Amino acid sequence: MTKIIFIDSKGEKKSVEVENGLTVMEGAVQNNIPEIDADCGGSMACATCHVYVQDDWYDKITKCEDAEQDMIDMAFEPKKNSRLSCQIIVNENLEGLVVTTPKQQN
Repeated sequence: MTKIIFIDSKGEKKSVEVENGLTVMEGAVQNNIPEIDADCGGSMACATCHVYVQDDWYDKITKCEDAEQDMIDMAFEPKKNSRLSCQIIVNENLEGLVVTTPKQQN
């Protein structure tokens, strides 16, 4: 299990334990994290699991692929540290990962 910290758009923090091998999105859904809709269930067909990865973590996660970037471009207020949480696989190296949710999901 790996601790992931979610910060919602109002600044409220919630720390959850996510099983290694799951995605950050799956951990959010299992732990009822607000502002992660995950409408497509993780098939990268929407951008409703969009998060902002805290800058000091961005280079520690896998790189964003072109298909993911295309979906991020359609997300609400994309930024340079935007990722789809369905594409971040949890492992022990992500202990303490911090992500923030946008004000809304598309």
